[in-house]
Amino acid sequence: MSYEIKTPELGTVGLLRWLWRQLTSMRTALILLLLLGVASIPGSIIPQRNQDPTRVQQYFVNNPTLAKVFDKFSLFNLYSSTWFSAIYLLLFISLIGCVLPRTWEHFKNIRALPPQTPKNLIRLEEFRTFESRKSAAEILVIARAHFGKRRYRIRDCDASVAVEKGFIRESGNLLFHLSLIGILIGVSTGSLGGMRGSAIVNEGESFTNVATSYDSLSAGRFFKLSDFPPITLKVIKFTATYDLLTNAPLDYSLILDVTESGKSNSRRVEVKVNKPITFGSTRIYLQANGFSPKVTVRDNTGKIVLSGAIPFLPQDGNLTSIGAIKVPDLTPTQLGIVGSFLPTAERDKIRGGFSSYPEALNPRLLMAAWLGDLGLDSGVPQSVYRINTKKMDRVGLQSLAPGEVWEIPGNSNNSNNVGSITFDGVTQWVNLQIVRDPGKPFSLLGAVFALLGLLISLFARRRRIWIRTVVGENTSNSRVIVEIAGLSRSPGLAQEIDALVNVLKEKWGDDE
Repeated sequence: MSYEIKTPELGTVGLLRWLWRQLTSMRTALILLLLLGVASIPGSIIPQRNQDPTRVQQYFVNNPTLAKVFDKFSLFNLYSSTWFSAIYLLLFISLIGCVLPRTWEHFKNIRALPPQTPKNLIRLEEFRTFESRKSAAEILVIARAHFGKRRYRIRDCDASVAVEKGFIRESGNLLFHLSLIGILIGVSTGSLGGMRGSAIVNEGESFTNVATSYDSLSAGRFFKLSDFPPITLKVIKFTATYDLLTNAPLDYSLILDVTESGKSNSRRVEVKVNKPITFGSTRIYLQANGFSPKVTVRDNTGKIVLSGAIPFLPQDGNLTSIGAIKVPDLTPTQLGIVGSFLPTAERDKIRGGFSSYPEALNPRLLMAAWLGDLGLDSGVPQSVYRINTKKMDRVGLQSLAPGEVWEIPGNSNNSNNVGSITFDGVTQWVNLQIVRDPGKPFSLLGAVFALLGLLISLFARRRRIWIRTVVGENTSNSRVIVEIAGLSRSPGLAQEIDALVNVLKEKWGDDE
């Protein structure tokens, strides 16, 4: 006679319960953590739109086919992509579902007594036994006193004592995982409600925290500029001190006048590299510095079409800088000047022109003039520090010292001078980095407690030891048989039990 075994259906509730258990297992959390690390690698290799849109656009020009594939998988917006956010959220849920129940159970058991003495201690690791001349009560008293000094938790059992130590090891393990959740909360809070922007400001100019004043601005989804109190920063003076022998920077100092909204008077503050201005959870850092050549461009009638300080980007430690001067309003054709600025100009046969010191002791402006279409109306974003010269003609090269003028020649279509450029001098610029990260306190505390929990879990040793006394019937003079055994996942248990045996024998003279 055969019976058909029917497997019960799992059902919707059972399926959801199974999926939840799989998601909240420690194995799944480790896999998701590994996936998050691997998924972050492309973000450090492939340019990101929120950090460098110009490089992304250039990537489409240089590698159009590959760029389309990357864009399809949101690799140019990696950290805000749907699939990366899904890994992040699944890891967050997995850690919470894995750690919180364990934490609750650990909290309930934190005052629990050690388990009862097993029946067969001989089956446990590091088993010891010997005969004692004293009574069972006296042996257990000295055992309690011995372990009490070592901060063991003690439980009196029937003719035995159970002791336990190292329960804090599990506390450290849970603290580490709870701290990881805190770090995830801090990172998500900072990315959603924070911002990071930068602005290059010349000496004597001001910066106001409106969107159009930033050179680059990356903000979270829930961030609003109204969260940042309106302020105006005026750059008064930037001072850099260098070592005369090595040219290495020794100190940077920036003097600012800060005017806050609703206040008529400004206050003067000093900003250094490790001394930012703080407004609540927003900080303003001094990030970089350089030089801005001051130029005046006139057309062939003498009319000024451009005048001001143009920031150049440093290329080395001596602040040799490159930049571009774009003059779209020059007629009949547009003018672009690709320039190099040398703060302390020197020249040799091998390197040509170079800067020998990072201060403006002998400034020179090296220029190459180009006439044609600058491409500013093409709709494609351009870097303010570079010029696309594909549709332009180079018409001349020149080197200017402060106060000198260069008459710019025309191209093949116009042999007359198209205008002039005057090198009026040089001023310094500073790059102000504005950072608002409301999740930083959570991340900092999470990192500190994660390190603390890791140290506790690594160095705390959990072990359980049982001491049982048995009145011997067949032993000489009816001595008491002492049985000692323990359990531990860390080394040192044998030495702990040997120390107890020695104390018991030495105390009561049983080693004779």
